[in-house]
Amino acid sequence: MLAVKNSALVVIDMQEKLSRAMHDRENLLTSASKIVHGAKILGIPVIWTEQNPGGLGATLPEIRNYIPADSEPVIKLSFSCCAEPVFMETLKATGRKQILVMGIESHVCVCQTILDLLDMGYETHIVCDAVASRTPENKAIGVERSKQAGAIITSVEMALFELLGEAKGENFKQILKIVK
Repeated sequence: MLAVKNSALVVIDMQEKLSRAMHDRENLLTSASKIVHGAKILGIPVIWTEQNPGGLGATLPEIRNYIPADSEPVIKLSFSCCAEPVFMETLKATGRKQILVMGIESHVCVCQTILDLLDMGYETHIVCDAVASRTPENKAIGVERSKQAGAIITSVEMALFELLGEAKGENFKQILKIVK
């Protein structure tokens, strides 16, 4: 089970130009903003990346609005986030071992990051409704490959309610507003 004190959220390349090419973009943005907003409410660390931001643009405002203002993205050219030393330093500094992964593209950067995280012994969850690729086939292949390697399949609502654990308190009320 996911636990707030053990979890971190990795937001991969949710950038302006890249997102325009994603299949089912509107649902992706809705789900992605919900999980990032939920992480903020629950106090879960968020590590976010931007792939070649000069070419692909900045992180979408729908996502950026829920990330702490003093936080900076990990800039990368590698497909796997784990190939970037700054990413690994940031992840290790959280001390978290349950990693929720979301972003684009499912079959490239998301999948390669998940494979590396699994190889390093992290309990890795792929937030399926908050990942996308240019085609539905590539999204499905990326999710399936991640699953076959040992990633745990989850959704935005499943992850948020699992992290909450109970239907009471202020966090529950705030999360309920997000998912409705």
